[in-house]
Amino acid sequence: MTKQRRIMKLGAFWYPTGYHIAAWRHPDVMPGAGVDIQQCIDFAKLAEKACFDFIFFADSLAVKGDDWHVLSRGAHRYVGQFEPITLLAALSAATRNIGLIATASTTYHHPYHLARQFASLAHISNGRVGWNLVTSQNPFESKNFGNEIFPPHDERYKRAEEFVDVVQGLWQSWDADAFSYNKQSGEFFDVRKMRPLNHNGLFFQVRGPLNIPACPGGPPIIVQAGTSEAGRRLAARTCDVIFSAQYDFLAAQQEYHGLKQQARAFSRDAGKPVIMTGILPFIGSTEKKAQDRYEEFQSLIDESVGLSFLEMQLGGIDLSHYDLDGPLPSLPLTEGSQSKQQRIVSMAQEKKLSIRQLYRHLAGSRGHKLLIGSPRKIADHMEHWFREHAADGFNIMAPWLPGGMDDFVELVIPELKRRGLIRSNYIGSTLRSYLEM
Repeated sequence: MTKQRRIMKLGAFWYPTGYHIAAWRHPDVMPGAGVDIQQCIDFAKLAEKACFDFIFFADSLAVKGDDWHVLSRGAHRYVGQFEPITLLAALSAATRNIGLIATASTTYHHPYHLARQFASLAHISNGRVGWNLVTSQNPFESKNFGNEIFPPHDERYKRAEEFVDVVQGLWQSWDADAFSYNKQSGEFFDVRKMRPLNHNGLFFQVRGPLNIPACPGGPPIIVQAGTSEAGRRLAARTCDVIFSAQYDFLAAQQEYHGLKQQARAFSRDAGKPVIMTGILPFIGSTEKKAQDRYEEFQSLIDESVGLSFLEMQLGGIDLSHYDLDGPLPSLPLTEGSQSKQQRIVSMAQEKKLSIRQLYRHLAGSRGHKLLIGSPRKIADHMEHWFREHAADGFNIMAPWLPGGMDDFVELVIPELKRRGLIRSNYIGSTLRSYLEM
């Protein structure tokens, strides 16, 4: 039997004005795009035309921070945009092929409610949805749910482990042919093909079954981005896709093989999970034009916004008392994303960056791999990481919208197709079928 050719996976990250922290200030960007449904639909249709596997919608359940002046200048957004599960329902009707992935927190949802929402979306979209599982890194979210104390990191992941098991169990409540709708016999469903969950755990007690039939094409895809030890274990055991935030090739390659090995230890199928790295591309016909475009956006970064962003990425650490032109101080572990904090500290040390240089770099890329160059250079980087097993694909985080996504689709997608790295047409009809190619 001929071995199936490996195909690069592509996700399109929706951040209403673009992923660069100052994109909303650029004259070519519509700052209110987050609540403009036509902007969302146009983005989805562009990504679908280019045969992206999915669109990825991040989310936060709080305005991140207490400094309203800084926040009012566009820091730590997810302010002024749609709730993603609601948005997915609208986009399901506006698209035919592309996958749709929304973020929902295991810390502030209940598994029955979430399982039902995503199962409903699976039916509405004919099997094109996925759930981006987060445990929440933002201490401000807890105050919106009656909790003054942010749950500790390990507790959040213990809850998440049980949460995922309950959701997956609920999605298996019915056989695919359980609903017979037999008018003659009077049987609406076959009780022998129903499986109540009867879960009694540390965090949840859920009887089940889920009150919606089995999802078309199998259960929704599960995505996860945490790379702490607990996050890696959860992803290796349960997730279909891991969204990685690596800057360095060797570190990415090591993480890739480590996660695949962990998944095999849980008897996962070959190829699981799919590992996708976030990249933020500034594209120009020449290196200089790409660099000039990057500097154009960097010039729009407000210092208070950049510093506040860095503090939040480090887990809420206050850096205001330190010399901004001096090195990053030694930091305590936080209850936020510990893996993210360590990546940032390591990068600052390796590159010998001052606090100011660090916040400018991170605010420009928002913590993901920054690529600046010609379409060929961008494609070279993607091909190298893909062929050398540092990634199975990439989540494209356009620096500004719609122009940054237009550039990628018009300039880089043809280059990737020419090299035979991506497909030209959708094969299959569900998100799961795309990812299993």
